[in-house]
Amino acid sequence: MLKNTKGISSPSSKLGLGDRVFSGSAVFASAMIVTTLITIAIFLVFKSLPAFFADKSNASILKSDFLSYVTPLIFGTVWSSGLALAISLPLAIGIALFISHYAPRRLASLLGYVVDLLAAVPSVVFGLWGIGVLAPAVQPLYEKTHLAAGDLPLLSLFFSGPVSGTGRTILTAAIVLAVMILPIMTAICREVFLQTPRLNEEAALALGATRWEVIRTAVLPLGRTGIISGAMLGLGRALGEATAVAMVLSATGAINLKLLSSDNPGTIAANITLGFPEAYGANINVLIATGLILFIVTFLVNAIARWSINRHNIKIGAN
Repeated sequence: MLKNTKGISSPSSKLGLGDRVFSGSAVFASAMIVTTLITIAIFLVFKSLPAFFADKSNASILKSDFLSYVTPLIFGTVWSSGLALAISLPLAIGIALFISHYAPRRLASLLGYVVDLLAAVPSVVFGLWGIGVLAPAVQPLYEKTHLAAGDLPLLSLFFSGPVSGTGRTILTAAIVLAVMILPIMTAICREVFLQTPRLNEEAALALGATRWEVIRTAVLPLGRTGIISGAMLGLGRALGEATAVAMVLSATGAINLKLLSSDNPGTIAANITLGFPEAYGANINVLIATGLILFIVTFLVNAIARWSINRHNIKIGAN
């Protein structure tokens, strides 16, 4: 027996004007994001093609070919950002845990405001602090570190000399980047830790767990997704930071793991900032091509982070 469906309307037909406007705006915004991303990728690829076949005869900034030019920049970008992440991530987790689970409410609120304000400080301010305060302050410490660990096996790879006389090394740049990305990572971790179900924490306490055991067994496992998201967001900012690194780092284009030397690799973003104002002809294409490499590196980092988060969410769902 067939039922009369004339009086049945689809859910979309029952939406009000406000719902339809909001839905259309959301779809339009999503489409614009994808369109902008594709447009940027097409622009970078199109402008970069001449650089892949250029040499020093038509691009003065190249010593031989594009690969030999961009390899030290890729290394310096990944190395400095990795160091910054290694320095800032444990601090961000510790500060976030203190704010969310240890500090009194008034102090936690004050620290939360301070962290949020630090995230809005311009890059040039961090650069001025790095070159005017941090670099001169850490240079004597670099000398002592070199004397203590410069000749030890393995450690000599990182702390061998000669030590920079100005303190403007890759380690100094990494410290500046770590301070820059620390607030945003701390803010994300703090919000994630505050989302831990209260029942989980109370159940652990009822079983006799200490506060640290509650954090280790209930807070950190549930907050892993947020920690990864905050880390990747901070790493993305470190990879693309230009002004502060250009001010602090004394780059020579070398490829090495030395942290205290004046013979430092450069970064892609800082190199573009310093070289683009005076670039002309094929040199512009070369700099844009390095920007394409940075675009790909950042995309890969975010893709790996998304894969890790999805894998963790699947495990949680399975359990």
